[in-house]
Amino acid sequence: MKRIKRKQLKEDELITTVGKIIRFAKKRSKELFSLGVAVVLFILIFAVARLVNIQNVKKESRLLSQIIELNSKLDETPENVEKLKELAGKGKFSRLAYLFLASYWVEREDFDKAEASLQKIIKGKKDIFYYQAQDLLAQIYTKRKDFDKAIDIYKKIEEKNPKEYALDAILFHQAEAFEQKGDIKKALALYKKVQEEFPQTYFGFDASQKVMKLETKK
Repeated sequence: MKRIKRKQLKEDELITTVGKIIRFAKKRSKELFSLGVAVVLFILIFAVARLVNIQNVKKESRLLSQIIELNSKLDETPENVEKLKELAGKGKFSRLAYLFLASYWVEREDFDKAEASLQKIIKGKKDIFYYQAQDLLAQIYTKRKDFDKAIDIYKKIEEKNPKEYALDAILFHQAEAFEQKGDIKKALALYKKVQEEFPQTYFGFDASQKVMKLETKK
């Protein structure tokens, strides 16, 4: 008998709870409907944003492949220069096209065209492409024998020590600028710094060769 009463009490409690939920839902139907619509909209927006992001990644990936392929055949297919210009822009990877174009013109010692391409990158986001452009621009100044401008760029990058770019490259190229300027003392100090702090890198090895060469001239 007690079991039956307990069972009945539980059923009554369940019925009462369900009744309360139904009454609450009726009273708050507009609010609940609005909340439901908001949740659905949020899910839809999230889904669309994710889809757009996936499409953008695919688009950027295709663009990057195109740019790399065009650059790889640039020497044998000079008309690719115009195609690279068409792909160059402010996007994440489209800026790489400007960098490839600049390198192409540096190899041909057309420094004005190279600098014009690099200026397009320098105005943008400070990422690996930005610092690569700064490094290449400073190398152009060194080739023009405008050593102070080149050294100034390198010193500013050295002070910032950005995680996006290898410091050994900056220090080595700065040392080259000092060496060509005729300031062997400062050049040697920088080469030794690269040699000691980056012994396992490409520039660390080259710095060791430079140290040996300059010290034998003393």
